This record gives sequence, C-alpha cells and structure tokens, in this order.
Amino acid sequence: MVSVNTSHALPTGGQADFHVWLDSLSVDFRPQEQAVILRACEFAQPFYANEPDAMGHALGTAAILAHQNLDHESIVAAILAGVMENNSDAVVKVADAFGEGVARLVDGVSRMNQFREFAAPEGEGKRGQGAHIESLRKMLLAMVEDIRVVLIKLAERTQAMRELAHSDDEEKRCVVAREVRDIFAPLANRLGVWQVKWELEDLSFRYLEPDLYKKIAKLLDEKRIGREQYIADVREQLRQELQENGVVAEVSGRSKHIYSIYKKMKRKGVDFSEVYDVRAVRVLVTDLKDCYAALGVVHSLWQPIPGEFDDYISHPKGNDYRSLHTAVVGPEGKALEVQIRTQDMHRHAELGVAAHWRYKEGGKQDAGFEEKIAWLRQIMEWKDEVHDAGELMEQFKTGLFQDTVYILTPQGKVVALSKGATPIDFAYHVHTDLGDRCRGAKVDGSIVPLTYALQNGQRVEIITVKQGGPSRDWLNPGLGYIKTSRARAKIRHWFKHLHYEENVAQGREAMEKESHRLGLPLPNLETLAQKNRFAKPEDLLAAIGRGDVTARQVVAAAQGEAGLERKEDEEAWHLPVPRTGLGPSSSGVLVYGEGGLLTQIAKCCKPVPPDAIVGFVTRGRGVAIHRQDCPNILHLDESRHDRLLAASWGATGSGYYEVDVEIEANDRQGLLRDISEVMTREKINVVAASTLSRGLQAGMCFTVQIADLDQLRRILALIQEIPGVAWARRRNY
Repeated sequence: MVSVNTSHALPTGGQADFHVWLDSLSVDFRPQEQAVILRACEFAQPFYANEPDAMGHALGTAAILAHQNLDHESIVAAILAGVMENNSDAVVKVADAFGEGVARLVDGVSRMNQFREFAAPEGEGKRGQGAHIESLRKMLLAMVEDIRVVLIKLAERTQAMRELAHSDDEEKRCVVAREVRDIFAPLANRLGVWQVKWELEDLSFRYLEPDLYKKIAKLLDEKRIGREQYIADVREQLRQELQENGVVAEVSGRSKHIYSIYKKMKRKGVDFSEVYDVRAVRVLVTDLKDCYAALGVVHSLWQPIPGEFDDYISHPKGNDYRSLHTAVVGPEGKALEVQIRTQDMHRHAELGVAAHWRYKEGGKQDAGFEEKIAWLRQIMEWKDEVHDAGELMEQFKTGLFQDTVYILTPQGKVVALSKGATPIDFAYHVHTDLGDRCRGAKVDGSIVPLTYALQNGQRVEIITVKQGGPSRDWLNPGLGYIKTSRARAKIRHWFKHLHYEENVAQGREAMEKESHRLGLPLPNLETLAQKNRFAKPEDLLAAIGRGDVTARQVVAAAQGEAGLERKEDEEAWHLPVPRTGLGPSSSGVLVYGEGGLLTQIAKCCKPVPPDAIVGFVTRGRGVAIHRQDCPNILHLDESRHDRLLAASWGATGSGYYEVDVEIEANDRQGLLRDISEVMTREKINVVAASTLSRGLQAGMCFTVQIADLDQLRRILALIQEIPGVAWARRRNY
C-alpha cells in the first residue's frame, strides 16, 4: 500500500516546508526539476489559501505519483490541478508559468472531473447501468491525449479516499466510494497500476460495506505489513531453492487484499477458510520443461493441499490461458498459492485475450478497445525501465483512443460514435425518428452547424420539427453531413419508403402509358421484379414512381431480357439495352452474336454486375468476359481487336461472382477474427485469403463471392468500420 507522511505533506507555509516535503519523496529529481516543483508549490499556495486542506491534498497526490516514478511534469500538474476550481483563466496562467505541456495535463485533469454529472439515466436496469459505466470508463480514456492525465486522476482519487477516513460525512464517503469502485478502480486495474487499484478497492469496500470489511479483516490473522513480509520471506526461500536445483526463474508475490478476498468468496460461494490464495507467489521461467521442474521444487519444499492443483498448460482454459496452479501449506502452516508459467504465457495472460482484467470485470468484449489497453499496459511496464523521461512521455502522449468519440445525451447517457461523427449521426444513433426530424443541434448549450465534428465528452441536444424528414443533401458525401453508415442507411430507407403508395400508383400509371404508346401488352411485373431483386412487383413500381428507374427502361428490359443496373451513387438506375443481334450466353451474359455461346468470367479482372464488360474470343475456351477497364483489354495488341465482342449483363446471370478485396489495417491480435465475423454475418463466402504483416501494418486480400456491387459496397463499408482498418476496397487491375 502506498503511504504518505501527512505530517510534512501539509506545510504551513514558506519555502522551507516545501523543501522538507520534497526531500520526503521516494524518488530523487534533478536540481532543475526540483526547482520547478518548488516553484509550483509557491504558485499554487495563494489559490489554496481559502481551503486549508487543499494544499495537503495536492501534495499527497503528488507523493503518490512520485512513488510510481512519474516524471516531474506529472508532479507539477498534480500540485496545480486544484487551481482550476473557480479560476477560469488558470490554464493560461499555468501555461505562462510552466509551459504548454503542464497546462495540458492540468486542463485534462479538470475535464475528467466533469464526468461526475454523467450519472446513469433513470429507468436504466442493472444491465443498462453496467453498459453506461463501461462507456464512462472508455470516455475518460478517450477524453485525454496524454495517459498521464489518467494516472494523476487515479492518484488524486486515492488521496481523496485516504482523507475520507477522517471524515464524519458518511453520505459523502459512500458517494465517492461508489464512484471509485465503479470507475477508477477498474481503470487502475486495466492499466496495471496494482498498488493504486488494491488501495482504491479496499477503501471503497471499507466505506460501502464496513461490517463485511471488518469481518474479513479479523479473519486475516495478520496486518497487511505482516502479510507482505511473509510473502517476501517466501519469495526469497523459493528463489534460493530453485537456484540450487538449477531452475532459472523470477519469483514475485503478493498478499491478496480484502476486497479481492470478498469478491472471490462471493463469486465461488466459499468460506474464508477455502480461499487458498490469500498469499500467493508467481514463478516465471524460460522454457516449458522448467514449469514442471519448478513445480517439483515447490512440492518438495511445502506440502500440497489435496484437490488444489490445476494444470492449465496441458489443459488450457477457453481463452488459451496457460499456467500451473497449486496450493500448498507454506511456512508457519499458512495456505499459499503458487502459479508457475513461462514468460510467453505470462505476456499472453497479462496482455493477450486471457488478460486478467477481462476475467475480473467480465462483460462483453470489445476487441479493439482491449488491444489499446494492452498497449497502455506495456507502456506502464516500460516506465520503470526507461530512464529517458522524454522518450517515455512521447509514448504516453498517445492517440490510441482517438478513433471513437463519446458523446452525451441531455440525460447524461454516453453514446459511442466514429471519430468525425456529426449531430445527424448522433441523432440517428439515439433514435431513427430523432434523426428524421433533426433540423439543428446544440453542443454544450451553443448552436452548431449540422456538419460540426463532435468531440469527446460534449453534451448534444438535437433541435427537431414536429413533422418532416431528412434532406437529400445529407447523403452527399462532399457536404459532410454524416459520417456513419448507420445514419446513411436510415436516411436512404426513409426516402425509399417516402409516399410509397403514391409512388406505386404513379409507377403503375407510367407503365400502362408506356406499354400503350408502344402498342405492347403490360410486361409481367412479377418476373421483372424477381429478376431485378425486388421483393415484390409493388417495389418495382414504387422505384418507377420515385424516378429511380423509368417505365421506358423497364419495358425495354422486358423486351431485351436484360437486367436493371444501379449507378455508382445508388440513387438512379439505368438500363443497358442490348444491341441488335445480341444473344444470351451460357452464363447469362449477353454477347454480340448468336445465343448459347460458351463464356467464362475472366480471372484477371473478375467483373461483377453492373461493371461495364466486353467479350474476348479465346482459342478453344469460348468467350472470356472482361471489365472494359481491364489492363489486359486496354493494352490489347491492335491486331487482336477483331476478337473483341460487345457484351452486357443479362437477367439470368449465375447469381454469384468472385471479386478480390484488399484491406490495409493496423496489425493487432483479433483483426482477422473481426473481419471474418463480418463476412459470416453478411453470409459472404470466402474462396481464398492471404495476409502479410509489415511492422505494425497488416495487408490482407480476400477472394469472395458476391451477387452484385451493392453487396460488395455494403461489405466494404462494414469492414471499414472495424477498429484499426485504414481502408478496404476492391482490387484494381
């Protein structure tokens, strides 16, 4: 447990007192860094003059950070963080006195304080409350560009919890303890700041469940200091025994804290006497064979407890967690748990899919978020090894969480959106009707344009009309009204069903007029609708009534037995009317000449309806169907041009076509799984796949079977939304 000597953490004033406090810290700073820290103390003192405990609180927070070996900028920011209270121009003053770096840290801590307003909306059930709290945790990480801000806030909450032990305000204790238990202790756990995590959990448990806390504390036959000394003695004894037996190993240990004991008793439904890992050590070895050698040493040293051995190496857990677990009767007859694993197993357990914080917190997994947490935990491990503070702080200034923004509804509910999302995206995420009737937006009380890119932690209020719908301008990508595919799909759906009955009637009337003008009977709408992937004839008529396709095109399609094609903007339709003499081929492609020609889709460019296509007469293999922009066609020798045939897609195609999809992404564990899940969900058949990692980047190529380009565009848009994916596109040839 981190402790602070409050006798000199609360100076009464003057530079000498601050010198005493600085000398008491557990880390030595260079003379120039000490000078900056002392100047920060003097700078902050007037701001804290009306609050006698404020300076002591700030210095206690700074001492905790010094214990974690953080840099002097973090210490200075912790001392100055409180000056933001009721001082709107404090950031400017701090920037002038200590530089932009410290000012950003101070401002970041201040912005994190705002989350206290974001209580879960009333009426949310237990599941909804849990999801809201999880979104808050993510938002707190996303709100900062420098992870040191989170570490400063964790230290500040730790100091606040210590001070509450001397408070008589029970209600305040419970409010702060609940906030710490739900928000800050899990953040400390995810970042691997163990000492802070254990203290926050124990203190919040002590304030929220005082009777249970005292009961478990009494069951522990020694103070924490005594347990830690016991673990230190066990570690040394085991280390020497392993060394004598030729096993090279690292031995670490910890004594289980009170809240963790309580959670285990509750989770497993056991008594305190059945919790065998109150005291535990971990042995890390290099090779797999050394795991079992170390196990033999442990069992020869102490008596195993029957039924308390698990071999997760031979039989890994479902998340591929591997380790040996055994419980023994250690020195003084006390139960002791020993975990044995290799360094690779340990990295997987701490940073991979078996990470301890997932197991402890449970809940739905978010692969992208977990990868970012793993990276931050690596940084936290490095901070004790990297001596160049500047190099380390560049790692702390991370943009890992900048691909998602967390926005607040007027009721305080957190909404996660893609970076760059606009108020319209927000409105459609909350409710379709809210998006349809959106006419304006307020962000933190100020009116903003509908193209405004929302930022983390902002509260958004949508201005609506009683009736109305979206504007077609919102679908124009060049105008920047929407970012998310969800909003785009809902807007298109609205226009598709706008005045549906009227459009059906107008479409029917247009078809009758066109057929009468040409002296032809009304085409079989059932057959036409089926061939062109309309659910029913009325949908085809509605498309005519909306102007997406003309009656003339439909009649021509019925006569030429060709299909309707969407244009690239997916709003208008056009019809490739076959030339005179075109006949359907064996694959349903219409080529110039007689019907029944043997055709095959060219492997080089893999055309898909409605790609513009051309036929090429091969030697002995019929007609190969290429895209018109295929390099093999564009660079065809002039002497072979006579073998080209005009071609277009018919209405009786093969149904599925192969295309190649290229993906570029940040390489991470689980990326291929996430892409595969999208393919499976969309019922896309993958014929072939290849991947190539280049440093931190991953290149992938999939050959998939699709029905048309609409389906391809949809799958590419979904892949593009996977965290870490830079782009996804059809391969160009």
